[in-house]
Amino acid sequence: MPLRPDGSLNHDLMPGEKGPQDACGVFGVWAPGEEVAKLAYFGLYALQHRGQESAGIATSNGEQILVYKDMGLVSQVFDETALDALTGHLAVGHCRYSTTGGVTWENAQPTLGATAGGTVALGHNGNLTNSAELVNLVAERYGAQRRGELARGNTTDTALITALLAGDADHTLAQTALEVLPRLRGAFSLVFMDEGTLYAARDPQGVRPLVLGRLQRGWVVASETPALDIVGASYVRDVEPGELLTIDADGLRSEKFAEPERAGCVFEYVYLARPDNTINGRSVHASRVEMGRTLAREHPVDADLVIPTPESGTPAAVGYAAESGIPFGQGLTKNAYVGRTFIQPSDTLRQLGIRLKLNPLREVIRGKRLVVVDDSIVRGNTQRALIRMLREAGAAEVHVRISSPPVKWPCFYGIDFASRAELIANGLTPDEIGQSLGADSLGYISTEGMIAATEQPASQLCAACFTGKYPIELPTADQLGKHLLEQAELPLGAPEDGLTQVSVGAGGGTALNHP
Repeated sequence: MPLRPDGSLNHDLMPGEKGPQDACGVFGVWAPGEEVAKLAYFGLYALQHRGQESAGIATSNGEQILVYKDMGLVSQVFDETALDALTGHLAVGHCRYSTTGGVTWENAQPTLGATAGGTVALGHNGNLTNSAELVNLVAERYGAQRRGELARGNTTDTALITALLAGDADHTLAQTALEVLPRLRGAFSLVFMDEGTLYAARDPQGVRPLVLGRLQRGWVVASETPALDIVGASYVRDVEPGELLTIDADGLRSEKFAEPERAGCVFEYVYLARPDNTINGRSVHASRVEMGRTLAREHPVDADLVIPTPESGTPAAVGYAAESGIPFGQGLTKNAYVGRTFIQPSDTLRQLGIRLKLNPLREVIRGKRLVVVDDSIVRGNTQRALIRMLREAGAAEVHVRISSPPVKWPCFYGIDFASRAELIANGLTPDEIGQSLGADSLGYISTEGMIAATEQPASQLCAACFTGKYPIELPTADQLGKHLLEQAELPLGAPEDGLTQVSVGAGGGTALNHP
């Protein structure tokens, strides 16, 4: 069951329905003398909202890289025994939601690959748009046989990057990375490592977040600032778009592999990131509260109570209430554990839909004219069921307010939306959508109002899912798609058979999963 960015259940999903999901969370740490595997574990725990399909950690003791990964949540994949086996002074970690390649153990990260001088382990948040071109580049550089040796079973764009980092004996991994990174198109926030060095890189547009933190005896890179907080690292700065960081015993070094062309994802501010995250100097929580204030100015209504859809709608609902003067209340309570069951509901229970996740506080909403604030509408099925439930509980009126504009376009940079044909905002006006949902009124924030709330220049944000204007050029339709690489002749990635363990590279890196 997908989670909201705050760790709560994604109420916007009916059973069997999928909402917008981010690609992944990444974490890297270089800290001699520390238990780096446990630091990575807790860092990933703070990033769990970014991916719940699989999790993995790679560590190095200076001579050998070990990777431990499996399907499931971070807390399900790792225990004390697994973490104790991951010794060393540096680590990279990853929690995955798939936007390229299927949901399989082989596609879990970090990926592991051979280089001319040892081994590389890599985690990736984002989505490349030129994977078809990169498949040909791997074949051109290493040949089909070498490509087959590099990989078995991995069908992700992350595996392509890992394969290209193989390099040659005349170049260090850093030198190879500086040559490879400019060839990548799309969104990529990377953490990777060899036996002795931690690396981090971010695409020239900076689509996905990536931050740098300082430990007393080391460094941390992570997708979001809460991952720094949980391990006791102090925030230093964002990793710059087009920047490669190298961290080892000689300290931290920065090199530019491309000129920045900023186009950070605005949906991180709306929905994806944790509310306690800071992106490019702006608090995500403050942005969401301001979106709610803007909603109240753009779409006022006479009502008795403002309620959020727990929990991601809460900051915007607080802002709406403050700006409108309408009291804020909690009109819905959520079941925090429904997502932990593997038992599928019966047809009868499935028809109850949202009641498996949310239930109304009848004494709060009975007879009230409600403003219900949410962050987005995808297909609309859950909002429709929610409105029906509120009316059955005695609500006099239900006015829906959404803190993002209508989602009309797919994302090719690391968010897995529904297909364009499934998006309710395509083909219907807001008034028609409101009628379809059964709401008394529906109001979306304007694109301009949403962007203003982030305090970022519009020219430095990607809002393609709302506007259809893509800041990074897209290839032809036949070279896009989640399962593009599964249609290729040879899959790419680390030679991991998914059974017990396989060594790779001069450094003897090993991939492990549960026996």
